[in-house]
Amino acid sequence: MEFDRPHIVVLGAGYTGLTAAKLLARRAGGPVTLVNDRDRFVERMRNHQLAAGQQVRATSLRDLVRGTGIRLVIDRVTRIDPDLRHVELDGAAEPIGYDLLVYALGSRADLDSVPGAAEHAVAVADAERAAGLRDRMAGAATVAVVGGGLTGIEVVTELAETYPDRQVRFVTGATAGPALSDAGQAYLYGAFERLGIDLHENAPVAKVGAGGVLLENGEHLDADVVVWTAGFTVPALARESGLAVGANGRMLVDQTMRSVSHPEIYGIGDAAAPAAADGRELRMGCGPGGLAAACAVRAIGDRLAGHTPKQLHVAVDSQCISLGRKDGLVQFAGPDGPRRPMLTGRAAAALKEGILRTAGGFALRHPSLALVAGSRALA
Repeated sequence: MEFDRPHIVVLGAGYTGLTAAKLLARRAGGPVTLVNDRDRFVERMRNHQLAAGQQVRATSLRDLVRGTGIRLVIDRVTRIDPDLRHVELDGAAEPIGYDLLVYALGSRADLDSVPGAAEHAVAVADAERAAGLRDRMAGAATVAVVGGGLTGIEVVTELAETYPDRQVRFVTGATAGPALSDAGQAYLYGAFERLGIDLHENAPVAKVGAGGVLLENGEHLDADVVVWTAGFTVPALARESGLAVGANGRMLVDQTMRSVSHPEIYGIGDAAAPAAADGRELRMGCGPGGLAAACAVRAIGDRLAGHTPKQLHVAVDSQCISLGRKDGLVQFAGPDGPRRPMLTGRAAAALKEGILRTAGGFALRHPSLALVAGSRALA
C-alpha cells in the first residue's frame, strides 16, 4: 500500500474522530476530509449534566477545524464501498473517494434489547435525547435509571443531586459498578445512600412501559421517566459494507487499529474492537478511544514512511466517575483487575472535571497531546 499524498477520509467527529482528523491533517501529507452528521462537537461525557439541566458548551466543528486544511462535510454516511474505495452520503449525489479511511462512528444506546425500551425509555448517549430527559424531568416525581455501568452511575447520581425532592431509582441486572474493587463499590453505595437513591441490584428488566419497568421476577417499579443506560450498540454500517466485525458489530481491527479484512481502513473508538493480548476487547469509552486514535495516527504515518508501526498495549486503565458535582471516584485497573490507590471525594470530582475540560477543550485544539498520552500505550 503506497501513496504519494493519500486522501484520508475520517467518518465521525466525536472525541476520537476529530482528534485523528486533526493529527492526520498535520502528519500524513495529504488531504483530509472529515464527515459528520451534525455541525457541532458534542461533549458526550457531559451528557449526564445536560440531562440534569446544566449548561454544556456547544462548539462549532467549523471553528474546531478552521486553519487545519481539513475539508468538513456535514452529512450522514449511508454506505462504504471498500472495492471502489468511496463512501456514499445521504445528501450528496456523488460519493467521496478515499485512499485511506478512518472509521470513528462511535456508539449509541441499545434500546432494542428489552421490549418497550425504544418506545418508553429515554437514553442519554446523544445530546438531543439528553436534553429531552431534562425537559421530561420537569414534570416527573419518580425516575428510574436502568443500567449499572459508568454511564448509569453518573446519570443517577447527577439526577439525585439535582432533584433531591424526586424519588430516584437505580436498577441493574447485576451489581452497580461491577468493574470496581470492593472498596470502590463500598464507596459507591455510600454515595447512593447519601443521595437517597433507591438501589435495585441483580434485578434484570423484562419490559419497559409508560408507567415504569417490569422486572424479570415479576415486580413492577413505578417511574414517570425511565432512563436507559443498559448497554451500547454500534452502527450497522461496517457490517452492511462487508467489513469484518465481531458478534457485537464492532469492526475487528489489529493492534495498530487496521481492519483485519481491509488494510486501507482503520477503526477507532467505540465502533472498533482491538483485542488485547489475552483476548479481551478494549472497552468502549473516551479514554481507550483516545489511545486507539493515537495508535492509528502513528500507524498510518509509519506505514506511509515505510516503517513497521508500533502496536497498542493498554497496561493500565482507569475508571473516572463523577458522583454529582462535589463527589467522585477514580479507580485504576490493570490486566489483573482494580489497583490501589483509589481517589474519592472532592479530589476525584476535581480530577474528573479537569479531564472533561481538557478532553472537550484544550485537547481538541491541541491534538498533539493525544500522541503524547498515547505513546505510553504503544510497544
